[in-house]
Amino acid sequence: MKLRIGSLELETPLCLSPLAGYTNLPFRRVVRELGGCGLATTDLVNARSLLENNRRALELVATSPDDWPWAIQLFGAVASEMRDAAKKCEDLGANSVDINMGCPVRKVCKVGGGSAMMNELGKTADLVKGMVDGVKIPVTAKMRLGWDEKNLTAPDLAKALEEAGISAIFVHGRTRQQGFAGRVSLAGIASVVAAVKVPVIGNGDVTTPEGAKRMMEETGCAGVSVGRGAFLNPWIFRAMAHYLQKGELMNEPDFEERVRVMTRHLERNIEFFGEERGCVLFRKVIPWYARRFGPSSEFKKAAVRISSRSDYEKALGEYRDWRKQFVNEKGELLEKFAPSKLHAVFAGDVDVERSEIPIPKGPVSNW
Repeated sequence: MKLRIGSLELETPLCLSPLAGYTNLPFRRVVRELGGCGLATTDLVNARSLLENNRRALELVATSPDDWPWAIQLFGAVASEMRDAAKKCEDLGANSVDINMGCPVRKVCKVGGGSAMMNELGKTADLVKGMVDGVKIPVTAKMRLGWDEKNLTAPDLAKALEEAGISAIFVHGRTRQQGFAGRVSLAGIASVVAAVKVPVIGNGDVTTPEGAKRMMEETGCAGVSVGRGAFLNPWIFRAMAHYLQKGELMNEPDFEERVRVMTRHLERNIEFFGEERGCVLFRKVIPWYARRFGPSSEFKKAAVRISSRSDYEKALGEYRDWRKQFVNEKGELLEKFAPSKLHAVFAGDVDVERSEIPIPKGPVSNW
């Protein structure tokens, strides 16, 4: 079940997608501790900012010995800057460099990066070739199906990038115009797979092991990359790996396991960002964990105001007491309060509530 990307061999074909403002080092470490993740990629970072040693850029590419293998995702449209930034990534110890050609954020596209790169195939291929020639580590690209439904350029772009020496292609099965709306097109991903020989990794709305298997079977993609699904369920990589290997579904983590991992995530945040900043940044993370707790409104109201570890512990303690009204004598949620089963949202499936895989607040909301 391994996946080879150029000279890099991954233990599983399951990857953590970059999610601006969320897939920082603390979260990547939590996901790796739970198991099953073959490759994790940093938040997207501006190539020029990285070359200028901007404090924020360096924070985005920070790593640790247990964060391996890892890729740095770059965005930018100046060929020389992207080439030099790729070399810097290599010097920092990154195992691969990913080029963001799929981000729909306006501030990325307006400088010619992200999804805008899908509109100028020749220029983009030349930029990629310069990066490939400038480093020894694999260079990959993350793209969408195209700018909009009338411009589905992904297969042609994939061919051009393959000729330029790209080692793998990650493709999100939506257009830039869609953002996170609508359904992922498995047929669209399959068209990219058919266009090239390098590995294609599918992405978009995978929230379950069954969803990962279906994407691989119906598109022929070599692997699956998960973003929002991992924030909704950090155990997803372990569950997917187990299902792909043995055809068995693992039991979902219980409440205490979810709390343990949430607390571990906060500890990682504090360790990396400091107590106050780590707790403030964690305010937007807690609601993702709480979505699978059952009734949690009181917890979320308190949690989004935490500024210290003691604030968190107080909020959690009060929530445990409040939650008792919804559980049986064994501490299990009464059936009518249990969260609904997660489903993958693919063409042909019955829609799930969009709230199950919410759009993150933060940078990606400013399209």
